This record gives sequence, structure tokens and C-alpha cells, in this order.
Amino acid sequence: MSFDVRSLDKPVIVAPMAGGPTTPELAAAGSNAGGLGFLAAGYLTAEVLAERIAAARQLTTGPLGVNLFVVQSSAARPTAIQEYAKELGGESKRYGARLGEARFDDDHWSAKLDVVTDLKPEVVSFTFGLPSPQECARLRDAGITTVATVTTLAEAERAVACGVDAVAAQGPAAGGHRGTLDPAASPATQPLDQLVRSTSIALDVPVVAAGGLMTAADLADVFVSGAVAAQLGTAFLLADESGSSPVHRAALRDPQFTETVVTRCFSGRYARGLRNRFVDEHDAQAPLGYPEIHHLTSPVRAASVRAGDPHGANIWAGTGFQKAATGSVADIMASLV
Repeated sequence: MSFDVRSLDKPVIVAPMAGGPTTPELAAAGSNAGGLGFLAAGYLTAEVLAERIAAARQLTTGPLGVNLFVVQSSAARPTAIQEYAKELGGESKRYGARLGEARFDDDHWSAKLDVVTDLKPEVVSFTFGLPSPQECARLRDAGITTVATVTTLAEAERAVACGVDAVAAQGPAAGGHRGTLDPAASPATQPLDQLVRSTSIALDVPVVAAGGLMTAADLADVFVSGAVAAQLGTAFLLADESGSSPVHRAALRDPQFTETVVTRCFSGRYARGLRNRFVDEHDAQAPLGYPEIHHLTSPVRAASVRAGDPHGANIWAGTGFQKAATGSVADIMASLV
């Protein structure tokens, strides 16, 4: 592979966080600080992704990563989604926003694959699914290192069989969406250190640890378990360069929020965020179905943020969110290594 994650001056990866937190400035700052910054391609058009890669390139001479969603199938049942839409009628009225169209799409997979093949970020990672062996080979031929997000050893073995160069082992404390490959499966609960140890022993590829890592002590633990680098997202949500919304930032520091939960009520896929009113009222009724549920709830969530209300939106965060620090990416990175 052209770029080796083991070659980083600082073995810290600023995780891709789709939907706002990840900016070209955040990614570039991670790379400028000696780590690896990632751009999140999720929910963007291919054209906007290309613009963000170009913008980040203007801000750093270091390596850059791009994360792609691999949405190959859905666990949605139309009748369940229709019932959930009725359930959410009160949310629509509360925020004065119509529910969105519960539709399936593949997040512009082919077009985004063309973008990264053309612009050649040093690393491309995958979440929710795996590329085909042919797609992996195409990226490798372009000089791009590939990384698959996995949550179990079995998933990691599947990823290596597809031809990826490394795996990001994601533990259950991770904020945001779980990287589970089967959209209908319950998320794995194996502790991160055990997952890292098992994958690093069983596989002949570098293993990156991800999920709930917030401090230097957390990083030391996963390095002892065999990780070659650590990927952190929640730790950078309050960074100066982060694009987190004011509502998101305020909620992370609001003492009314004391815990995170894994829920599918916002997107139809399991994800960890702050427990708020929306979760309490709708989690039990929420069906699986990504990206259909994501599109259904998106206008309401956006209206909640515009209204300054953290109780109608997904406030993605890992279990250690209360340890998130403010300051520059460089400052946060310096506290970690």
C-alpha cells in the first residue's frame, strides 16, 4: 500500500463525522498536527465532496483520508415506516417541518468512488459495508490505502478477504453510527480492547482502534492491545475547527444530559447519541430502515437545530463525551500523545 497508517508522527486519526462536524479545516488540522485528518463523504453530493477535498488540500501538505458510506441494502419494511411516520406527526407539528420522503439511495456511491479515484486522498475508509474486491483493486491501483470499519472479528475477516489494507475496529462506546455490516443485526458489545486484540492477532493487516477513546490513558490501553493508531471523533467535537452546530456543542456541555444511548429512532440504523426527549418518546417504536428513516426524520431534526432545541435532533456522541475538550485540534492532539 502507498500510505501506511503506522508511519504517522502521531498515531491519532481525527474520525470522519458526517452531517456537519467534519470540515476541511478539521481534517487539515488533524494532519497538520502530525496525525491523519478525515473528510466525511456521507450525505454530500460527489461535487461537494470534491470541493471539500480540494479545500483541505489547500490547508495541509499532510496525508488526508476520506470516508465513504457503503449502503448496499436496507432492512426497511414499508408498513413499519408508514406507522413510524404517523408516530412522528407530533414532531412535525412541534417544529413546523414536514417529514421527508422515506427513500432508499446508495449515497452516490459510484460517483464518489470516481471522485476519490481521481483526487487520490492517501486513505479511503468504508462504513456500513464493504467494497467489492474489484473496487478495492481500483483504489489500490490509484495509490490509495483502503480501510474498512468493522465491529467484530468476523467482519474484519470479511473485509480482509475483499482486499482492504487495514481495518478500523470500532467498539461499542463509539459515538454516531455503529459500523455493523448487517443493517438488521444488533450492534456488537465486545469491549474495544478485546476486539483490537483479537483482530490484531488473527489478521495480518494494521488495526486502528476506534470508539469511545478520549484520553491519553485510553490510547495507551488500545496500543497495548495491538492497535497501530487510534481514531477519535467525540474528542474533537468541541475543537475550534469542528463544524458542530451550536446546539450540538451546547448539549455536550449541558448538565441535563448525563448519558448516551444506542438508538435507531433518528436514522433507522443503530447509533449512539445523547439521550434526549426524542429518544425517550420514539426509540421503542422506531423501525430499522437506513437510509429511509434518515430521510424521513431529517427535516424535523434540522428544524429542531434551527430552533435551538437539542431534544428533537440527534446529538451524536460517544460514552466519554463529558471529557471532550475545547481548543484547537493541535492542543487536543498534544494532550493525547
